[in-house]
Amino acid sequence: MFQKMLTSALGAGCAAWLLAAVLHFAFVQEYILLGETYETGAAVHFAGAAPQTAEDGHSHDAGDAAHSHDEAAEAGHDDGSADAAHTTRNLWTVAFFGLVYVAYAMMLVAGFGLARAYGMTITEHQGLLWGIAGFAAFQLAPAMGLAPELPGTLAADLGDRQIWWWGCVAATATGLGLLAYGRGVATVALGAVLLAAPHVIGAPGVEGFSGVAPPEVSAAFSARVLGVALAVWALMGWVAGYLWSREASGS
Repeated sequence: MFQKMLTSALGAGCAAWLLAAVLHFAFVQEYILLGETYETGAAVHFAGAAPQTAEDGHSHDAGDAAHSHDEAAEAGHDDGSADAAHTTRNLWTVAFFGLVYVAYAMMLVAGFGLARAYGMTITEHQGLLWGIAGFAAFQLAPAMGLAPELPGTLAADLGDRQIWWWGCVAATATGLGLLAYGRGVATVALGAVLLAAPHVIGAPGVEGFSGVAPPEVSAAFSARVLGVALAVWALMGWVAGYLWSREASGS
């Protein structure tokens, strides 16, 4: 049983890992880098017009030109170290995806094992539904209170956010399970209450709305993060269900 769970989790987690890395660099990374330019002050929201030129219409003086030349030379000198840092960052991003999605897959397959103990059969189609439910529990429902954070945006205290996030995940996962497999009106009502409870309580927030990044960038970032997560969770659930059913049939 343990070997079956481990095989399914590792296979599904690695498939999700690869897809998450590809989609992240294709759709999300550019918004993170853009948000960081606002966070560091390299770009400013509502900065105004283009840089001013000399009032008499002439070009900059020789001192300015020499200064610009020195800056360009320094930038060229730093290209090598900047490229190395960029590569290292990307490698750590890929490694992070591996750890996260293999862990998610293990939790998903643990749910398969619990379902099997109650006599339920998991196929690739049911695995797909489980994956979408996992997306709803771990990312969609928490995002209704704590949207994905772009660099350059403000957020509440980290400890408070973590407590609310875990409570929202647990309540949403349990509520979805009760709605899907529970019997009776009381069970359905309890599931609905659990789904609503984290949002009735409310996520921790900041006193006011402010930040250095444009709201359009934050909105696009959040939408892409959730879209990528849905695709990755759906694939992970399908692959986990497929491997689980193959192990069960002995093929």
